Amino acid sequence: MIRGLYTAVSGLITEEAKQQSITNNLANANNNGYKKEDLRFKDFREAAMINYDKVINGKNTKQKLGNLSLGSKIDDVVVKFTQGAIVETNNKTDFAIDGEGFFTVQDEKGRTLYTRDGSFRVDIQGNLVNSSGYKVLGFNSNGKLEAIKVGNDKIICDSVGNIKLNDREAYKFAFAGFNEGDIKKIGDNLFSSDKNPTYINTHVKQECIEKSNVNIINEMIDMMTVMRNFESNQKIVQTMDDTLGKLISGVGEVR
Repeated sequence: MIRGLYTAVSGLITEEAKQQSITNNLANANNNGYKKEDLRFKDFREAAMINYDKVINGKNTKQKLGNLSLGSKIDDVVVKFTQGAIVETNNKTDFAIDGEGFFTVQDEKGRTLYTRDGSFRVDIQGNLVNSSGYKVLGFNSNGKLEAIKVGNDKIICDSVGNIKLNDREAYKFAFAGFNEGDIKKIGDNLFSSDKNPTYINTHVKQECIEKSNVNIINEMIDMMTVMRNFESNQKIVQTMDDTLGKLISGVGEVR
């Protein structure tokens, strides 16, 4: 019974974590380029159930009855990189990646980070920056990776990321590609990686942004399922607790 209690409690813990993941997805559903998170679970090592049958030659013989699962635990947080809807904004500094890859940005500490949020602007120094003020990186005409400096020039981008400033070829977006598992979220719609990226060719649309890939209806359905599962595990724990209480009080009762 104690093992069954542990199993039910582990279910409560995993369902609570699932609820937090869904809540986070719903909270970021309107953030440009946000990629939904999901949890991956795995079972604890199963415990063997053994019955000591009878004594033969002074030794108890064991009869294996089967295995008992001790519940599940969180294995990993998985980011779903499916494409989000692309919507027009009519803003010259908005860009949406249509396919694989990430925009490359540089924060104030010089770290190279990555994002799918292409809602950019031009700061007072004339640099193309993201919503956090981080510089957007691209390759200049000499193939050097550097911050994209727009100034007051008219910016035009073609479908593969080549940028013209006042009809002059100036930059190409540094679209970073990674293998699955080599990139992780760090918050603020940004990603980091310990691996060096492979700069890839992909498609981009100017005057557009990519919305999040969160399906609110599906998330709400998952939330209700989690709540029902949580309530079921909660009732199991309560039932076992009541049973153990009666057992303890019954054993100690003198008739």
